[in-house]
Amino acid sequence: MSESNIPSTRNSQLATENWYASWFDTPYYHILYKDRDYEEAQAFMDNLTEYLNLPEEAKILDLACGKGRHSIYLNQLGYDVTGADLSENSINEASKSSNEKLHFMVHDMRISFEEKFDAIFNLFTSFGYFEDDADNLTTLKAIRDSLTEYGFAVIDFMNVDFVLENLIPEETKTVDGIDFHIKRYEKDNHIYKEISFSDKGKEFHFTEKVQALRLADFEKMMDEAGIYLLDVFGDYKLRKFYKSQSERLILIFK
Repeated sequence: MSESNIPSTRNSQLATENWYASWFDTPYYHILYKDRDYEEAQAFMDNLTEYLNLPEEAKILDLACGKGRHSIYLNQLGYDVTGADLSENSINEASKSSNEKLHFMVHDMRISFEEKFDAIFNLFTSFGYFEDDADNLTTLKAIRDSLTEYGFAVIDFMNVDFVLENLIPEETKTVDGIDFHIKRYEKDNHIYKEISFSDKGKEFHFTEKVQALRLADFEKMMDEAGIYLLDVFGDYKLRKFYKSQSERLILIFK
């Protein structure tokens, strides 16, 4: 998840109040998801930057950048990239790859940037985490206000209908010798993932919770925020979106 220069006291409050602030800041989050498909992610960035026809040295904001896998690749393509995330640990790790055209910062995505960007990417379902629904609209407005006059923004979200149709209620994934016991379910218009495991004699339990936002929900919020939805795609190859078949919901707007 992602996110500005908020005072450390605010960060500590977030860590106690919100699941994403604590879970994303643990090493276990990165262990569990270490097998993500980097080739697929890079192909998505190739397709996206080509589709948007960004100028050679465009300024891109990777909002909710995690450890910076997308940011680093975008920088390798020649872009001036800023990666922002709420997790201090993730930003510390990502910052090891910093250069004069690749910067990372701790930032709350609900807060707009003074700097304006030619493109803002919010990738890998890094939206819809907030307890207060109004924060989703606040985030969209912050993205809008952080774009240049001719800039584009992209939200890469799950396709809720596809996810629910293919939901695996329970499974165990073993990574680096740790057995992660995972339960998934829908409740109160949210999709939950309960993650339990033990390591070094200690028991751990984390809960991921994301709002089940569909295309109509985004359209309503964007209309309210004065945002123009330009295109919708259903996968990382930027093929047409089909409600029941597409794996992703990729929104292009300005």
